[in-house]
Amino acid sequence: VLPRTMAALGAYRCIECNGEATELYRDYQRGVLRISICKSCQKPVDKYIEYDPVIILINAVLCKAQAYRHILFNTKINIHGKLCVFCLLCEAYLRWLQLQDSSQNTDPDDLIRYAKEWDFYRMFGIASLEQTSFFIGIFITLWWMTPEILKRKSDFILLLKALLLSTYGKLLLIPAVIWEHDYTPLCLAFIKVFVLISNSQAIRVTLNLNRIIPWFAIFFGLIFENGVVCLFQKMGWDV
Repeated sequence: VLPRTMAALGAYRCIECNGEATELYRDYQRGVLRISICKSCQKPVDKYIEYDPVIILINAVLCKAQAYRHILFNTKINIHGKLCVFCLLCEAYLRWLQLQDSSQNTDPDDLIRYAKEWDFYRMFGIASLEQTSFFIGIFITLWWMTPEILKRKSDFILLLKALLLSTYGKLLLIPAVIWEHDYTPLCLAFIKVFVLISNSQAIRVTLNLNRIIPWFAIFFGLIFENGVVCLFQKMGWDV
């Protein structure tokens, strides 16, 4: 019986050497599967296709490049938009709680304002503005430092998808707030650092770069983000 390819037609990536592959595995029918071997490094193209999703998630949390390549190149995950909105909602909720806790005014009008949640929507807008500025700073830096890499529109889209997916660490903001304790500010700082590390790994894996250039992009992205916020504050916006 001739083997038939179960993966969809198209280029995949070897999670070990980042080389291209035409298939992940073949099905010889009757439950007999054979993982494809990379022609470059002679290792399985993607060992994670046999792993439980929980194991893959743990490896992604550990920021392993192989897990990132599996998720970005060898799966059809299309939740980056929804994940981005949910992460922004988590960040907006945290800022809204901090704003509410810092306010000692018990005026009825103030309570009505919180009841209408206008401040929450404002915090969501600020969080969206900051993240957009951060991403724009990253794209400008990468385009300036490695113009030969970001040539096509598909390269920008893939990098944007990788950055959006790598912000999943912001989901930890909610349990950090729910289980409030004396170390909450420290936990929030660790979450911020973890998100930045995930962003750096996503850039490195997507563009196949060394470790230095992604961190330069992250650094200038933070500078651009803070610069945009300061600009709006000087214009009189309550950011």
